[in-house]
Amino acid sequence: MSASLTAPQVPSSAPHPADGLSVWPRSTRPGSAGDLTVAGVSLAETAGRFGTPVYVLDEAEVRARCRTYRSAFPEADVVYAAKAFLCRAMAHWVREEGLGLDVCSAGELMLAVTTGFPPGKIVLHGNAKSPEDLDAAVRLGVGRIVLDSASEIARLAAIVPHGSRQRVMLRVVPGVAAGGHAKVRTGTDDQKFGLSVTDGSARHAVARVLGQPRLELVGLHCHIGSQITTVKPYVAAVRRMVGLLARIREQHGLELPQLNIGGGHGIAYRPGEESLDVRRLATRVRAELRDGCAELKLTAPRLTIEPGRAVVGPAGVCVYRVLAVKRTGPHTFVAVDGGMSDNPRPALYGVRYAPRLIGRHSTAAPHLVTVVGRHCEAGDVLAEKVPLPEDVRPGDLLAVPVAGAYHLSMASGYNLVGRPPVVAVKDGTARTLVRRESLDDMNRRDIGL
Repeated sequence: MSASLTAPQVPSSAPHPADGLSVWPRSTRPGSAGDLTVAGVSLAETAGRFGTPVYVLDEAEVRARCRTYRSAFPEADVVYAAKAFLCRAMAHWVREEGLGLDVCSAGELMLAVTTGFPPGKIVLHGNAKSPEDLDAAVRLGVGRIVLDSASEIARLAAIVPHGSRQRVMLRVVPGVAAGGHAKVRTGTDDQKFGLSVTDGSARHAVARVLGQPRLELVGLHCHIGSQITTVKPYVAAVRRMVGLLARIREQHGLELPQLNIGGGHGIAYRPGEESLDVRRLATRVRAELRDGCAELKLTAPRLTIEPGRAVVGPAGVCVYRVLAVKRTGPHTFVAVDGGMSDNPRPALYGVRYAPRLIGRHSTAAPHLVTVVGRHCEAGDVLAEKVPLPEDVRPGDLLAVPVAGAYHLSMASGYNLVGRPPVVAVKDGTARTLVRRESLDDMNRRDIGL
């Protein structure tokens, strides 16, 4: 875990890398009989109480990561990217920690607002917003809507009430390639997001927005990718965005007051992997923005960043129960009671995790196994080449760290298994945030013949 995502003083009792717990929530401690505790709560007892699979979320870890961002970017707007994971409690936590919220749909927006999140601190964006998304955003008074295409400009302007003005930003493709996988690199012209600087569509869109009296252009937005672990791509993106801000001033006599550089901050999923140094990012981005604007005699815009994964990912743990162990030639497959329906990321992006046996102590030698899910897909693989004790057996519990982001938010109803619950842990207590999806829940949606 990067020091940039820890509190300024890490307690001496924090997990030591030698324990294999460096990517777990900082409150994680070895328990009795091979168990682990998170925030003072036994993972094995949690699995017994709430059933498996179960997602455990460390509230203090989420809050500490929010504070780290507020500390690193004190003069910026820090906006939590809800697509990583959203529930009512999560919206409440990030609001209390002083963050805004970035949503991508009317559904995310309504959940946040009905939880009491101030609409003015919410940003709506997405590459293909539905009429319902835009209507809800305007009606509820979101702070900013990020326009992603030329067609959205007139569509949004048409629904803004007469005499009102909606604050908007334009999502720009800066031509910077970054990200942990080809499917999450969004800063170049060969993907679906934003308006290109290269072909002039971004500058053309600026002119169109300025021609709409019901829209107020307050800034530019870019998001270059996800799971980025180095600072350099962000510095390059800021440099190009500042250049575009200067061209807008030359063409329209307007200095835009805001610049949103998105998120995508990488985290470590396994011990030894790199994560983005957030404090170094803040230092380098501020310097590039300050120096670039000074060179071009621009007033430096107010910065916005949108962390999602880096706030909630390391705060989550998923606990599965082993259903079967199958040895086929040189391969050992350990099948658990969840899989791609609650975590599609390995199938989508090839991400690798470090599952751990919990709930009993084993003296058996470690053996490399493949942890697979219960679904009828050969690609339903949660983790490959995982060292687990040779005596791993049905009924055992496996815990997977760094499970807070893009698991349940991307979960599906495949095989009608039902989505797991989310349990918050804090100060030795556990409580349900999101209950388990039942067969009755799923059956009620099926109207019948």
